[in-house]
Amino acid sequence: MALADRGMQLGLRALNGFAGMDVLDRLGMRDRAERFLHGASKQSVRTAGTVGRTFNGVAKRGKPARPSTAPARNLFDLTPSDEQQMLRESFAAFAAEKLRPAAHAADAESKAPEELMAQASELGITMLGVPEELGGAVDERSAVTSVLVAEALAHGDMGLAFAALAPAGVATAISLWGDAEQQSKYLPELVGDNPPAAALATLEPRPLFDPMHLQTKAGTGNALSGVKALVPRAAEAELFIVSAERDEGGPGLFIVESKAEGVFVEPEPAMGLRAAATAKLILDGATGTPIESADYAESVHRARLGWCALAVGTAQAVLDYVIPYVNERVAFGEPVSHRQAVAFAVSNMAIELEGMRLATYRAAARADQGKDFAHATTLARQLCSEKGMQIGSDGVQLLGGHGFVKEHPVERWYRDLRAAGLMEGALLV
Repeated sequence: MALADRGMQLGLRALNGFAGMDVLDRLGMRDRAERFLHGASKQSVRTAGTVGRTFNGVAKRGKPARPSTAPARNLFDLTPSDEQQMLRESFAAFAAEKLRPAAHAADAESKAPEELMAQASELGITMLGVPEELGGAVDERSAVTSVLVAEALAHGDMGLAFAALAPAGVATAISLWGDAEQQSKYLPELVGDNPPAAALATLEPRPLFDPMHLQTKAGTGNALSGVKALVPRAAEAELFIVSAERDEGGPGLFIVESKAEGVFVEPEPAMGLRAAATAKLILDGATGTPIESADYAESVHRARLGWCALAVGTAQAVLDYVIPYVNERVAFGEPVSHRQAVAFAVSNMAIELEGMRLATYRAAARADQGKDFAHATTLARQLCSEKGMQIGSDGVQLLGGHGFVKEHPVERWYRDLRAAGLMEGALLV
């Protein structure tokens, strides 16, 4: 199947998830969504890993399948393709109609609604980084597509987008670096109708964390010991990819099933991203399967790109909320937007946001073409962490007293945006 046909198929699958939304009228499609079962999560102070499904996979492949690099472009043009634009509009509609209304309660309860996560999985998010021959939707690297989807979802809510996208990061990692046996064992479940909750666990609970110097260790027989922080939906996750320091060769990636002995989960609600139900992942001699071909440095950069995309989408949500507010809020007989200081502040938010978006798209495009994108990603992350946080702060400030209360979502977006420069791993584009 051609890439365009496959992309259209994935777009239709996404559209099936939200019958009744305005986007269906614009695109002329109203298929009824299928219903999927979603396993219940487990909550406790500290629990053993989820007794999840058995990953039997399919018949073993002779060699791993890899997505090809995108063709190089002579012109600097990041205009989305027709398929990418369809996906962006579809996921944006899902974010507006499903994620945004559920975000306040999910933040308050520190839990992503199971039904909502099932609907997000139904859209085929996990297929975006997996080659067609492995059941995915692409035959070329698709970091740009994943960035567009992440941005669209974060416009609804960063915490819920983070929770929904984490399994796609695991699928992408196994697609990029897993051997034939690992791809055959795990990808059929990850791209199936009921993908498991999963996450890439990199961050560790210590100040000034450096992902290139890990305290989680891989010992004899790939027994992993250490603690990972802020892992999304860890209490219900069935699969993790864990970064750990090897005896030789520096840090690497290991596949860990939650039902393995020595896997424990401890709730860790944070200042932001509360809807993702973040938790500590505690490894006490848990056996991991090494991903021998993994490019660990590339995984760090791809994860940072994912956080840039979430920051761009959330910052856009702040701007879109602030503009009508300052135009409608009247003080001293006129809208507050008539005040030069307010107008300039809003303009600066828009300018910095476009810089964040352009830097992120550029780094993702270089990744897709197989070019070195480390420097471009570093620039994007610095811009998104600094300016994203500033946009969130300015949004709170421009709402005055309303920016400080939960009646308006800007305070939540500000808390979430602070994660852009802090988080490592957890998702991957």
